[in-house]
Amino acid sequence: MGLLKGLKSVSDRTDFMISDKMYNHIQIWLSLYKGHLGRYKDEPFHDIKYMTLNGPKKRRMLSLGMAKVVAQEMANLVFNEKCSISIDDKTYHENIVNVLDDNGFYDKFQSHLEYMFATGGMVIKVYSDLENIKLSFVHADAFIPLSDDGKTIREGIFVNESTKGKYYYTLLEFHVWEKDVYTIKNELYKSETKAEIGIKVPLSEMYGEMEEVIPIPGLKKPLFVYFKPNSANNVDLYSLLGVSLYSNSLDTLKTIDTIYDSYQREFRLGKKKTIVPASAIKAAVDENGNFVRYFDADNESYEAFNTEGDKELFHDVSPELRVQQHIDGINNNLNIIASQVGFSPGTFTFDTAGLKTATEVVSENSKTYRTRNGHITMIEEGLKDLIQIIGDVAVLYELFQAPDEYEVSISFDDSIAEDRNSNAAYWIMLTNSGIISKEYAAQKILKITEEEAVQMTAKAKADNEFAQVNPFGDGA
Repeated sequence: MGLLKGLKSVSDRTDFMISDKMYNHIQIWLSLYKGHLGRYKDEPFHDIKYMTLNGPKKRRMLSLGMAKVVAQEMANLVFNEKCSISIDDKTYHENIVNVLDDNGFYDKFQSHLEYMFATGGMVIKVYSDLENIKLSFVHADAFIPLSDDGKTIREGIFVNESTKGKYYYTLLEFHVWEKDVYTIKNELYKSETKAEIGIKVPLSEMYGEMEEVIPIPGLKKPLFVYFKPNSANNVDLYSLLGVSLYSNSLDTLKTIDTIYDSYQREFRLGKKKTIVPASAIKAAVDENGNFVRYFDADNESYEAFNTEGDKELFHDVSPELRVQQHIDGINNNLNIIASQVGFSPGTFTFDTAGLKTATEVVSENSKTYRTRNGHITMIEEGLKDLIQIIGDVAVLYELFQAPDEYEVSISFDDSIAEDRNSNAAYWIMLTNSGIISKEYAAQKILKITEEEAVQMTAKAKADNEFAQVNPFGDGA
């Protein structure tokens, strides 16, 4: 929260799109994704207290890590290496593919989609080193949106934190519009405390000859794309920012980890306990005059009671392990969180071997498939914006030309949700019935653009005609 407060104190902007409450939620979602949230709503989440004979103790609750699991599983369903991007302009297609490959886009994008589902958003920033086009992936906690046009975010602050010696440096990169001119402003702040943004210092102290103000005339769109999950923001109803996939599942996540923690400790604490007399745990003076205990006071297996008058001073207790009850409790809540984040019941299961995720083909009428398609709609729109921005930067720095009009086709891997043979048979049947053209069927079956489909069917027709005229080849 020190960052957002500091930004508001040093910025002349007053129209921050992100509220303290929203930023705080991003920190909570990020902490859960990392596997540990200390406190939530002033109550302990993963940091818990317990009592021993030696007084109160603290420990970290064990976690099943479901926040990362659900974000990772959805990212894998939405985007993987089988996804392809096609542009009907061949030259522009090759240039875009080269930019994406040079930046390791496919590997990075899937990882950052996982972060997006976890924290509610991410940004891809496009820039150039005068020779190549670069893509920078920015997490939700390092981007502060400033304004939007009712549909997309158009201005924002990128936050880069670094250290040098005993000082903490924060570089603020403002992307704003000034009289219709896209302008980048760089400001550097220095502090001795990580929680404070500190005082403004010259950029040269950390970034050499970096310019403070860089106007970029001629742009119509910002040089970044904001991606978010397809889920309404119920933290801030009037914000265009996204929310975490598990934003409304915090209670369920806590319940799962509480049961899982108890499940693990069932084996540790379910061993035979020893009831000892209270007098036996008191410190006594040895022959050297030192106070010593003859029981380990930090051992949780000892239970002390006043056994005065009891002939048996020591009692052994062997509790029955409640393994299946814990497993049933975890599975019940796994079904709850699956429903909350948009997966079908049974997606996640737990048994004595650990957590399992369903890997079978996802049915087209399942909740998982419908949820995935909703996210794909948002991702596809963002990728098309990214391609346009790459073209704008290429033209700006005269790296390559972008056509005035072009068609982008993005093929997400639908093999997780469809039988390709059955899908192909369906479209071929419609073609043979005269309902659709071969070109349209090729588009649907192969997930290609209309131009590619026309070229492909024309070549296939030519090959077939040649085979009929000369069935034995050129040597006949």
